[in-house]
Amino acid sequence: MTDAAALALAAAAGLVGGAMNALAGGGTFATLPALLAIGLPANIANATSNVALLPGAAASAWTFRDELGPVGPVGWRALAGVTFAGGLLGSLLLVLTPTRTFDLLIPWLVLYAFLILLLGQRAAQWLATRVRIGRGTLLAAQALLGIYGGYFGGGVGLMMTATYGLLAARDPRSLFAPRTLMLALANAAAALIFLAAGMVVWGACLAMAAGAILGGWLGAVWGKRLPAGPVRVWTLLVSGATTLVFFVRAYG
Repeated sequence: MTDAAALALAAAAGLVGGAMNALAGGGTFATLPALLAIGLPANIANATSNVALLPGAAASAWTFRDELGPVGPVGWRALAGVTFAGGLLGSLLLVLTPTRTFDLLIPWLVLYAFLILLLGQRAAQWLATRVRIGRGTLLAAQALLGIYGGYFGGGVGLMMTATYGLLAARDPRSLFAPRTLMLALANAAAALIFLAAGMVVWGACLAMAAGAILGGWLGAVWGKRLPAGPVRVWTLLVSGATTLVFFVRAYG
């Protein structure tokens, strides 16, 4: 693949990935395969994808800023702090440890997200009649999501949507603002570590970031106009496809 073709592929993948992250999450599933296709090693591709998607995630979070509020009993600032700390820890794990164990776990984590999204409000109502969801439960779940987001991040937006829906009885459309902010913060934390470790290929990263900014803004603009029903359908389609991709990747 020529340099020009590689940069064009990276930019196009960034556009799609940025829009996916704004609407439902799962943008990594557009960007990571593109970076692997142009010849980057998996860990370098993962780090480059993370940094490239950061501006798009920030653009989406800024567009949704007027909808930002608490998730259940937890304010968004507390969630933000936990997410950033988790992102730092997760990215350090990527730098310091092998990835094979996480490669085998990722499909099951994304399958969890898909099943919770599929059950939707029924699962939230069933859980609410049996357990009391407090600040500690949601903060602990967010810490784990932050760690996963910093380590790999594939499907973390979907998993956040599923977790918030389960623990706070919120529909996917109402979660655009907190989810996009937490995704941006997890990416930002990981980017600090990846940059310090010299794991970013800048040519591909900048081309992909340019596409991701446009995609993130467009996705957020479209998302603000969509009702909950179409967003739920889109989220289920993305999470279902994502689940299949990761099972094939890990076990195929």
